[in-house]
Amino acid sequence: MTLITQTTHWATDEHRMYAEMANRFFADELAPNIDRWVDQGIVDRDFWHKAGQFGIMGGAIAEEYGGAGGDMGFESITIYEQTRTGDCGWGYGIQSIVVHYITAYGTEEQKQRWLPGLASGEIVGAIAMTEPGTGSDLQAVRTRAEKDGNQYRINGSKIFITNGQAADLIITVCKTDPDAGSKGVSLIVVEADKAEGFSRGKNLKKLGMKGNDTSELFYQDVKVPLTNLLGSEEGQGFYQLMKQLPWERLLIAIQALGAIDFALEQTVAYTQERKAFGQRVMDFQNTRFKLAECKTKAEVLRSFVNDGIARLIDGTLDAPTASMAKYYGSEIQNEIMHECLQLFGGYGYMTEYPIARLYADARVQMIYGGTNEIMKELIARSIDV
Repeated sequence: MTLITQTTHWATDEHRMYAEMANRFFADELAPNIDRWVDQGIVDRDFWHKAGQFGIMGGAIAEEYGGAGGDMGFESITIYEQTRTGDCGWGYGIQSIVVHYITAYGTEEQKQRWLPGLASGEIVGAIAMTEPGTGSDLQAVRTRAEKDGNQYRINGSKIFITNGQAADLIITVCKTDPDAGSKGVSLIVVEADKAEGFSRGKNLKKLGMKGNDTSELFYQDVKVPLTNLLGSEEGQGFYQLMKQLPWERLLIAIQALGAIDFALEQTVAYTQERKAFGQRVMDFQNTRFKLAECKTKAEVLRSFVNDGIARLIDGTLDAPTASMAKYYGSEIQNEIMHECLQLFGGYGYMTEYPIARLYADARVQMIYGGTNEIMKELIARSIDV
């Protein structure tokens, strides 16, 4: 199973060659380390550097900023091939999101300053949106950024921040005008090693995605230059967030498809080998019917995801469609993980089998990037016009 099929009309020969290369890279460099990263709660920094050397992170970054100059199909392939290998611990999805905020809204100086390091793995990125008590309500953030001479002084805290322990560059959602509602939100880039007063909480313990570092972040009179405002005008943060969320939400659907393909491959192999009552588990009609249902759902999702990628590439992916992809993809992912784990029986509950990890990892897909309840509301708004 693969993201690119014979009917994938957005894919070129270059995309197909890149997919083969990325598949080999993840099989050789990522798959053997998954269990160790799960145990230590963070991906080795050396892996970020290797991914940069292999060109895994710069596919859609312009050549003048250290990338390959490709389209978003290359990013989509990277996300799919990672999860197709059975991993969701490496936080490249967030790295990609950070790259495209800077690409879309950064000044020329900001692009020259940060994009090459993000492509090479010398810089690990994060985006700090969520705060205790705010969740998906980004207009309600309380983190303040006040001008202090030629600097901003930032105070506040963030929670559930992916890449929180490793990140060098953190796009922070702040209120620059607390009385202006959504028009008072700005995105300010904090460079962790230069930010006195910035600190990280402990690496949070989670139900799943244990190989990914997720943290609280604290800002206590953190001073950053005014030139670290993303873009050239305050008050654009909410607009910037809304314009970039479609990629984040399609990305989650791509992750779902990759994880589903890996889970189905593992489950088919297990049911073909495992015997019960004198026959293969695969020979029971219930097994065959369950897998037939899962395979059908996976192929429907594959078509929807590929349509979303095509729209992303040509610039027509809208918020309702991306919300549908995120909602549907994550729901189907959880349904299929449930069915696959059941077919493993008691062994599926043992963490030595990847299906147990995949089952736990899937749950948050319905929460982050905007909860699925929020996705339904956004979809409904596009209907009730």
